[in-house]
This record gives sequence, C-alpha cells and structure tokens, in this order.
Amino acid sequence: MRVLVAGGAGYIGSHTCKVLAAAGHTPVVFDNLQTGHDWAAKWGPLERGDINDPEALGAVLARHKPEAVINFAALAYVGESSREPTRYYRTNVGGLLTLIETMRTAGVGKMVFSSSCATYGVPDTLPIVEGMRQDPINPYGRTKLMGEQVLRDACAAHGLAAVALRYFNAAGADADGETGEEHEPETHLIPLVLQAAYGTRPHIAVFGTDYDTPDGTCIRDYVHVTDLANAHVAALGICREGAFAAYNLGAGKGSSIEEVIARAREITQRRIAVKAGARRPGDPPVLVADPSAAQKALGWTPQHSSLDTMIETAWRWMTEHRSRAMRKAA
Repeated sequence: MRVLVAGGAGYIGSHTCKVLAAAGHTPVVFDNLQTGHDWAAKWGPLERGDINDPEALGAVLARHKPEAVINFAALAYVGESSREPTRYYRTNVGGLLTLIETMRTAGVGKMVFSSSCATYGVPDTLPIVEGMRQDPINPYGRTKLMGEQVLRDACAAHGLAAVALRYFNAAGADADGETGEEHEPETHLIPLVLQAAYGTRPHIAVFGTDYDTPDGTCIRDYVHVTDLANAHVAALGICREGAFAAYNLGAGKGSSIEEVIARAREITQRRIAVKAGARRPGDPPVLVADPSAAQKALGWTPQHSSLDTMIETAWRWMTEHRSRAMRKAA
C-alpha cells in the first residue's frame, strides 16, 4: 500500500520508511524539515509541508492517494514544552486535528499514531501496563495523551481506525548505516554518552546518583529504533474501522545510566568523562514497560534491543555519518 508518513524525515520516521519499503509498501514522506533531514527521506517521495497546513496536506493526499497514515509529526523536547506549551499544543494537538480532518476529506481511514510513555507520568507500579492511570507531568506528555483522546473520539464518531504506540526510550541506528539519530539539540542519553566518547562533548551529565536503584542512577527501558519501526508497520495490519487501541513498546527490561556509560566505554574503547549533578524534578527512578500486549496483538518481539546492539549501531552511525559529513564539507 501507499502510506503517508508524517514526520518521515526524522529519526524514528526514517527507520519506519525503510521497513515499509522492505515490506513492499511505498512510504510518502510529509515533513517540514524543521527537525527532520532531506537525506533521511530515501525510500519514497518527499513532500515538504507542515502538518498544520490543510491545503498542502490535502494536495499531497490527493496526489499520492495513500491508504493509511503513520503520524510522527510532533515537537518532542520535554523541557522546551514547559517553556513553550502553546507551541506544543498547536503542533502536536492542532496538527493532529488538521491531519484527521484532511484524511476524512480525502477518504483515508487508517492511522498509526506515535504516542509516548510520557502519558503515564510517574507510575504507581512497575512494569507499566496499558491500563494504568495516565497522568502526564509535562506539556509534551499532555499533548500525546490529548492526541490519544482525539483519536479515540474520532474512531467512535467517524469510523477512523487508529492504533497508538506508546514507546519508551528509542535508541540505536539502522544496522546498514543508511539512517540514524541526528538531533539538534540532542537530549537522548545514548547519543549524548557517545558524543562524550567521540570528543564533541566534554562530559556526560548524570542528574542524580542517589536514587533507590542498584547503582543510584535512573533506570530506563531502551528499545531499538528498528524494533519500533517494525511495530509501526505491523500496527497497520491491525487497524480496525471504528476502533482505537494503544500499546506499549519497550524491551521489557531496564538499564541504568551507569550501565549505559560502562557499556559505552567498553564498546568504544574511549574515555567518557562524567559530571554528577542534582536530580531533575519529575524524574522517576525507574521506568520499564510491560510490552506483552503489543507482542500478542502485533506479533512483535524486539529483536535488536540488547543494550550492546543499541550502543554499537549508534556508535557506528555517529562515527561513519560524521566522517561522511566531514568529507563532503572538505
């Protein structure tokens, strides 16, 4: 099928386009390239436009006639969302409304939605299951929860078929080196640690070393970006008219910040300086998913989400991609 991938020139979006193409689908990337990259849109046509622009979006839907949409188009910096909440609501919620309305006009009835574990906030129990209370603690998480509610209501009222995927900490890069993580600014732990190893960052800051965890640092559930991409493609097959469903995507096990740094030192054989700091408000000690519902519904199991694989593929991408960029600049 033809699939419109909104935000398809970004990190998870580009990996999903590769998986779509490998499965015989045609991904059509719709991206304003504010945080995405034109070099990442290589598995189908790239249409430049903004998700809040119904005319541009409608023209692309009319031209390509996709049968489904995967929506990654969103702003995703937690700290920035607290400083600029209205901008986040306008893009993440307003853009989703524009997308749904434009899809209805074009007769496109399926959507897979990029949601987040940030919708849960600070969990009462672990591991996190889909039926737990959702109580986000920042505007970014609230926009994702609002997006889920919008989709739930649109499914009931208009017959939309939608699946929301709440993923945990995306990490790693394409094993073939065709795409990877390139954010500015970078906020994800593994690339930040690897930047310290590469020498483009003087040290890695660790916020809190006195948590009630085995080594005192926060524990998070890291899942390889290719595993996330596979889940998005699988979710297209379970979209049912008038139905909304949501699933957690995680490896189902956690790694501490100290573990990530230790494995990165071993894999890169580089010195990684650490600067310990105070805890950040709202950082839970542990966030780990129960992915069993997704495994059952999607027939999905994370195949690439060992910590070593995520660090190795991210390091290969960082070193090879930066080398190519420097050669081009020269």
